[in-house]
Amino acid sequence: MDYRHTSVLLNEAIQGLNIKSDGIYVDATLGGGGHTFEILKHVTKGKVIGIDQDDYAIERATERLKDYDNFIAVKNNFSNIKEVLKELHIDKIDGIIFDLGVSSFQLDIPERGFSYNHDMPLDMRMDKSGTITARHIVNGYEENELSRIIWEYGEEKWASRIAKFIVQERESEFIETTGQLVSIIKKAIPKQVRQEGSHPAKRTFQAIRIEVNRELEILENTFRDAVECLKQGGRICVITFHSLEDRIVKNTFADLNKDCVCPPEFPKCICSHRRKLKIITKKPIIPSDDEINENHRAHSAKLRIGERV
Repeated sequence: MDYRHTSVLLNEAIQGLNIKSDGIYVDATLGGGGHTFEILKHVTKGKVIGIDQDDYAIERATERLKDYDNFIAVKNNFSNIKEVLKELHIDKIDGIIFDLGVSSFQLDIPERGFSYNHDMPLDMRMDKSGTITARHIVNGYEENELSRIIWEYGEEKWASRIAKFIVQERESEFIETTGQLVSIIKKAIPKQVRQEGSHPAKRTFQAIRIEVNRELEILENTFRDAVECLKQGGRICVITFHSLEDRIVKNTFADLNKDCVCPPEFPKCICSHRRKLKIITKKPIIPSDDEINENHRAHSAKLRIGERV
């Protein structure tokens, strides 16, 4: 089956990379290959590396980009960016892009267990070789821990009630499928609330997916490593889809933009911290109304851009 993937903020990200034809660029979240494909149109003498931990993404993008001999696909986690470049004998790069969150085709393949719209085994692993699945979390975490991740990662105000209902339900029956979990969430959230806004399971599924893949834990260090890998004038572009991701990007960029981190009461600087990043986007770039109308998954997207100094 051919799964359609539409890259969000595509033109804005490509423009933000400030691409040179002989440069070396990294798409750290290869996914459907949309951003990589556009980068390759501009890079005629350089290289473009696509990284993804999902076997299907690697296979799909490799097929899509088979006509480009300057494209290199790497199965790995983007947190290992320094190791990936070292293995490719690349010292510095001219740009890197991160398109965070779950890929459209991962959502669109019911068997992956990411979607609350299909009744499938609970999985949600981006890397299928991982040992922890959504099933382990839903059936194994203590109630207080379930409540914490649903609240923190999903920003779900009914987190404690949902966690309570999950624990009560699993005492009598193991929770194996997305359909079972959706049913429990609907029971936990009052009817009048369920009828408002988006799908009632959206925030809880997001939270469990983030926990399964340890998505937020690695972000800050990954962005710092990526900036270290940039040449002077190289660009980093990060597209986020919820406030937790965006806050990490914003705060990390702000810290890398500082020349001194000494306490204000110090009479002079004694730290060794030096500014590494110029912030190009004082405020994040958001999709146009037209893009949101054409692609509903774009509605919460934000793009932040920085340049190595």
